[in-house]
Amino acid sequence: MTQHQSTQTMKPATAAKKLGVYLDATPADFREGVVSRAELNSLQSDPPQWLRDLRRDGPHPRPVVAAKLGVSIAGLARGGVTEALTTEQIEALKEQRPEWLERERATQAEVRKETARLKKRDAERAAQED
Repeated sequence: MTQHQSTQTMKPATAAKKLGVYLDATPADFREGVVSRAELNSLQSDPPQWLRDLRRDGPHPRPVVAAKLGVSIAGLARGGVTEALTTEQIEALKEQRPEWLERERATQAEVRKETARLKKRDAERAAQED
């Protein structure tokens, strides 16, 4: 008996997330179809102009906005940012340096520092057990 390998497909929302772009800003034919694994790989390795433009100019999804601002997604929400932002809007926020952004960046820095401390502690414990 022979097995036929089915083509893996995903919803456009999943593909947009994997590509790091805001779904509503993608072309209609992308939003309305399904994306195969091969198509996704092709988009990642040789992005078309619309994908390059979206990645450069936005609008960007919240995870990308948060990363560009150096805060968490929850920090964006606490700061009142609930919509996708363009690169220009993100740069304007960086220049304005609102109080919420500075507070959230400080919080994120503390989280990273604590994560590094715990990782170091765990590594030391593992080394002692060997």
